[in-house]
Amino acid sequence: MEISELTFEQLDNASSILKAIAHPIRISILKYLDNGKKLTVTEIHQLLGIEQSTTSHHLGILKDKGVLSSTRDGKNTYYFLKHRSLAHVVECVSKCSQ
Repeated sequence: MEISELTFEQLDNASSILKAIAHPIRISILKYLDNGKKLTVTEIHQLLGIEQSTTSHHLGILKDKGVLSSTRDGKNTYYFLKHRSLAHVVECVSKCSQ
């Protein structure tokens, strides 16, 4: 599908996703969730070395904008990329910023 074939609503959704991703912490979260990984808030906050509340805030934004999904297993909630192709966006942006 070409860009010219996308509806305004599809382009608006894409813009919303890109805005949600456009933060250093959120990009890092997406990198950790690459390759189909599922991680808990605790695992992600430990990997990032930031407060758990800050991690939860960023995960909430990414989930709200349709970037992440989650599944519950007992007491744990596991977060993962809703669309695996989003990892390509992060990879592309990372390569372009070198």
